[in-house]
Amino acid sequence: MKKKKKKKNHKKDFSKSTLFDLVLIVFRENPNKKLNYKELSRKLAITEMGVKIQIIDVMKEMALSGVLNEEPVGSFRLIKKTSSFISVIKNTNSRGVYVELDKENEVFIPKEHSLFSLAGDEVEILLFPKKKNKQEGEVVRVISRKKTNFVGVIDSFSSHYFLITDDKRVSFDVFIPPKTIKKEYLNKKVVVRVEGWDEKYKNPIGRVVDVIGDVNDHNTEINSILYDYGFAPQFPEKVEKVANKIIERVSEGEIKKRLDLRKTCTFTIDPKDAKDFDDALSVKRLKNGNWEIGVHIADVSFYVEQGGVIDAEAIERATSVYLVDRVIPMLPEVLSNNICSLKPNVDRLAYSVLFEMDEEANLIDYSVRKTVIHSDVRFTYQTAQDVIDNKRGVLDIELLLLDKLSKILKKKRQENGSINFESSEVNFVLDNNNNPIDVYFKESLSTNHLIEEFMLLANKTVAKHIGFPKKEAKNFVYRVHDTPDSDRIATLNNIVKKFGYSINNDSTGKLSQSLNGLLKNVKGKNEQRMVETLTIRSMAKAVYTADNIGHYGLAFDYYSHFTSPIRRYPDLIVHRLLSHYIDGGRSTDKEALEKICKHCSEMEKVASSAERDSIKYMQVKFLKNKIGEVFDGVISGVTEWGLYIEITKNKCEGLVKVSSIKNDHYVFDEKKYALIGYRTKVSYQLGQKVKIKIQKADLERKQMDFVLV
Repeated sequence: MKKKKKKKNHKKDFSKSTLFDLVLIVFRENPNKKLNYKELSRKLAITEMGVKIQIIDVMKEMALSGVLNEEPVGSFRLIKKTSSFISVIKNTNSRGVYVELDKENEVFIPKEHSLFSLAGDEVEILLFPKKKNKQEGEVVRVISRKKTNFVGVIDSFSSHYFLITDDKRVSFDVFIPPKTIKKEYLNKKVVVRVEGWDEKYKNPIGRVVDVIGDVNDHNTEINSILYDYGFAPQFPEKVEKVANKIIERVSEGEIKKRLDLRKTCTFTIDPKDAKDFDDALSVKRLKNGNWEIGVHIADVSFYVEQGGVIDAEAIERATSVYLVDRVIPMLPEVLSNNICSLKPNVDRLAYSVLFEMDEEANLIDYSVRKTVIHSDVRFTYQTAQDVIDNKRGVLDIELLLLDKLSKILKKKRQENGSINFESSEVNFVLDNNNNPIDVYFKESLSTNHLIEEFMLLANKTVAKHIGFPKKEAKNFVYRVHDTPDSDRIATLNNIVKKFGYSINNDSTGKLSQSLNGLLKNVKGKNEQRMVETLTIRSMAKAVYTADNIGHYGLAFDYYSHFTSPIRRYPDLIVHRLLSHYIDGGRSTDKEALEKICKHCSEMEKVASSAERDSIKYMQVKFLKNKIGEVFDGVISGVTEWGLYIEITKNKCEGLVKVSSIKNDHYVFDEKKYALIGYRTKVSYQLGQKVKIKIQKADLERKQMDFVLV
């Protein structure tokens, strides 16, 4: 009875598709062998004649589709149409990894064939013949691993120890040899470095290199985010040691080499809690009636020696990281918050762009100079705004002039096609224990726009100073922004048509005008959030590169980053290149420059992800005592697994799982950015207003679960 039952089950289990997969696996494991149905059946431990006949049919079909070759009759061999290529892992999940084949195609590789590779790893991929138009492959070699340190908690069962990683996109646990385990590692958040990636084992092998702190402690959790993204909260001792030896006082010898602007009226405008003042402004009336507006940027390049230990650390970090409750600077604090910072009432070295302008913001002339400055006043955005609003106060003439000029500059920029995106920044009010007790939105004042316009002007001017004319341009670091993706613009157009709007994509100029008009027209309407989100998603990402293609979003032919060398490494490179070229130096190696640009662009994304994770962590912390409460929200994201909802009142975001919507079976429509009920045709679309109830707050996963009400 047992045998008959087993035989019956086998026939039931082996569908044609299953046999195709099994047969293909055997041939891939034996790529040079000829096999007939008997040998295949033996390797697959199949004894039922009915299944063996199915195998013959499957092999013949595989021969017809070009996967196998029949030689001689009845024997088959794998046709080696496999091709290998080198690529980078695009992203990962618990099932495996995605590798980009080209801009429009990618291949999914199951984790058992991925050699423990992760997003950002450079790998060699072997592609197999397509099966039912589906591309398959495997990772045959990991050329370089982007990540070798992992953050998590050690789980122990019997005598085995494994790191369970905080990052749930990592599909493996890390085995830690018992002899390396110490008591102080257990029940703590730790950093583990993987030292063995041998695919013969089920898990990579690592050892603990750092103990971060107690699980669920606030500082531990924030530092865990930093470590997980590769940012150390502290600087190495050797870096701090060199930084602490730097002399703050500006020498008379250095002052003589520079343009001395210490008697020119100079001031800074920054956030209330800022400590690193990158930029200052100066205003001076010229004899011809025009104005000299100075944009002065901290001369970090004077203090950070190229190729030195501070420089090596700065290039690795590439950027400062701004988390909810702290800043992790790119440079040691003695430099970022003191020696380089353009603080009031002290002499500071700067790199300055001096603009001659008339009162209609027409640029008459400019010069780029190494300077020494002395800031007279430190304004916050609000205190400067108060002077402008009241038309009286400290430096009222200067501030009112800059306010007027900046508004003209902004208007001209938008008339030229600069796209007018506006966003509200979420901030948390924290108690003494760093627990969030309230949320508020940072209001953008006209002084924010004032600073923005003059920084944009300086960045554009410096880029054009080196890059124009293009034929004679020396290699430089540009901040570029490509034109929007045409397919996404077409999708956006189809959606906004339903609301009575349209987009003109006949040319890049008409498109930018059209998008600006659209963003203006949706203000205050129900569809505003959806249209703004989809417009942003249709845009390319701005990146650093040595190839100048212009900046579409700003409508600039030349644009670079010059104004924040304390917190961005590309700005520091720009300062060095500028000095080198002004002094008559030869063009720098483009390939080496591009490599640094690529690294800086990547680190910018990494820092942004760390910042988002810290916000998510605080949001969960803020809402964990509000389980069961009902809020108004807006659908901020739609996926096949559910709806992301942003609470209107506090901008906190959570997930409504598709499985929790019980009244129908919902299908994801990618083109409509919606979940649509199969039976009821009820639709949940991006930007739609909904009511939700908070169901669960998971601090460890930094995730909120909502349900619709």
